[in-house]
Amino acid sequence: MSDKVKLALVGAGGMANSVHYPSLAVFDDVEIVGLCDLVPDKLQATAEKFKIEKTYSDYKTMIEETAPDGVYVLMPPHHLFDIAHHVLSNGINLFLEKPPGVTADQTRHLAHTAETNGCVSLVGFNRRYIPLMQQCKNMVLDHGGPVIQAMSSFYKWHAAGPYYNGAIDILSCDAVHAVDTLRYIGGDVAKVVGDVSNQGLHFGTRFNALVEFEGGGSGILMTNWRVGGRIHQFEMHGEGISAYVNPNTRAEVYVDGADKPKRITAQKAAGGSDENRVYYGFEGENRAFVDAIKTGQQPETCLPDAVKTMELVDRIYHNTL
Repeated sequence: MSDKVKLALVGAGGMANSVHYPSLAVFDDVEIVGLCDLVPDKLQATAEKFKIEKTYSDYKTMIEETAPDGVYVLMPPHHLFDIAHHVLSNGINLFLEKPPGVTADQTRHLAHTAETNGCVSLVGFNRRYIPLMQQCKNMVLDHGGPVIQAMSSFYKWHAAGPYYNGAIDILSCDAVHAVDTLRYIGGDVAKVVGDVSNQGLHFGTRFNALVEFEGGGSGILMTNWRVGGRIHQFEMHGEGISAYVNPNTRAEVYVDGADKPKRITAQKAAGGSDENRVYYGFEGENRAFVDAIKTGQQPETCLPDAVKTMELVDRIYHNTL
């Protein structure tokens, strides 16, 4: 590999333009060698914005001509499998936005293909890369040992219909962030009981769960897509320490019964940056993918780990009250 990691990009949508490509653009050790999208206007605008010389409407041609070290596939979940499988089957490292497929079974197939072909992979569960989340988790573990109780919540007001006209359910597609973060805080799950409801609609909108972690702690998942607005908060509790985290703003950490908490802003935890892509973990996950390609070591949110998150989604559905 040369001094620079060569990356080819599939997808010129909103997330690509707002968080992923701006993150890659500031890395001195990255060269973007090609961009592919089926919408000419989006393709051209994104290429001009990030000074990408080679553009394509066919991802296979792009991969063949640019010989990248890694490929980004930033597509709707029901469109990504064939592209991701092609990338991995050709022995090329892969970055996928979440979710890494419509089902856990698709994710297992991709994980197997990555392992068979010796590929590094990263799924964009960016909450794990939020500096504030990382700092609070380390504080809890350093002071109180294993997490003994955790809470992961994600609420939204969703007035529209099912996601992508029903191609994927809300829990697998979007609320999966809360599912994955619960695993990030407490570890792998031994037992789970779920609470799933359509709330009078023809698609699921409420997904809650009580879990027991393999390490012995307990966790609560609380999500609902028919409430007042977007609220995304987490709790991490260890022996003698509790962290209450809103990754958009700040955390409050209480230690050994103190009346006043230690307050840490999301921006301060991110080195003072007020850019969302930095303090909300997007730059961190992109950095992790580039570093993984350079070292050959799987990052934290690799496809085999993402399988566990997608399987937990299935378990929430199958073990309901």
